[in-house]
Amino acid sequence: LALEDSGQAPFQKLQFLVRDWQYPYEEPYGAEGGDNVLQKQLQVGENMHQELATLRKGLSSCFSEMSNFLLPHPGRHVATNPNFKGNLNQIDEEFIEHLKDFMPKLLSPNSLVVKAMADKEVKAKEIMQYFKSYIEIFKGNTMPEAKSMLQVTIEANNLVSLASAKELYIASMESLCGGERPYLNQQQLDTEHRQIVASALAEFDSRKKLGGEESSLQYREQLATEIEKSYNHYKAHNESKNIFKAASTPITLFIMWFVLYILSQITSLLMLDPLADLASWLMWGLFSLGVTWAYIKFSGEFSEIGVVIDWVTGEVWENCFQTLLNKAVEQGSETAVKQAVTMMKLVSTPNPTMNLVSTPNPKLNLVGTPNLGPKKIL
Repeated sequence: LALEDSGQAPFQKLQFLVRDWQYPYEEPYGAEGGDNVLQKQLQVGENMHQELATLRKGLSSCFSEMSNFLLPHPGRHVATNPNFKGNLNQIDEEFIEHLKDFMPKLLSPNSLVVKAMADKEVKAKEIMQYFKSYIEIFKGNTMPEAKSMLQVTIEANNLVSLASAKELYIASMESLCGGERPYLNQQQLDTEHRQIVASALAEFDSRKKLGGEESSLQYREQLATEIEKSYNHYKAHNESKNIFKAASTPITLFIMWFVLYILSQITSLLMLDPLADLASWLMWGLFSLGVTWAYIKFSGEFSEIGVVIDWVTGEVWENCFQTLLNKAVEQGSETAVKQAVTMMKLVSTPNPTMNLVSTPNPKLNLVGTPNLGPKKIL
């Protein structure tokens, strides 16, 4: 896939290590002898089987660098003693000597570079996803088939793409409304969410994946499902930052208490004592309910009762006060529109008085002296 995308070798270095090399008289131990053996093994002969030739060509094109190292046998004591615990004194000196030469080449700072695939840096958790997938298939007592290995690779490849796209979504949402970020209007949050989802799906689609579109479609749908679950979490977290939402219960209780107070005063003036007493008892009930709600929020105890109180006050607000408020706003908007239309009509209507004043006097002479006409002598 990487070769089709960029035409460059997708992997950096492939290190071979041959232990128990038995032909030091042909090629000596170490890196030089190992590289000579590797070059001989990678040569493609005319009569070589097609699969073997394809394998050698594929290795050369997939890795930008390949090397080999030859090690001798660690010694008879290591191979035959069942109680060997890794004591260096029991290992042949020749083996230790060549091992000291090999380990710096493998673990030196110049060799420990950031791993990359197809010019993209590979994250440790992406490699871990491949490790986990391969560990699962090798748990059995039998060697897995090549078809099973391919299926596992396809799954791991798509899961890595899914994880990368989801990470992009979570990082973008965290910077938008997570943690200490202030409350965001729900409409604006929905708009930003749709844009971030589009970016996450584009990230998933941009990655080369094994198995074709049929295999990746399943993981694309899984990505959309997981993003939707995460979005529900972010919406709930964002709503918890809404000050009015948090104070909606005490505000609703206070409005109800104030309405009952006005009702009790009116019924007292009208000498309707039973209704006044009922309003007073209801006021005390609302006061007790508010104190209970405040104690639950402060202490964290009896949270189930607090949820019920929030639900009841929410229903009262939505079905009563919110409805009245919407009607008042709607009626006020209609009145304002009517007044604006009336003012526009008044401004656009011509003023006849102004027309008379601005009309030129046809009886003015050229000099500007008014023509008074013939005078009568009395």
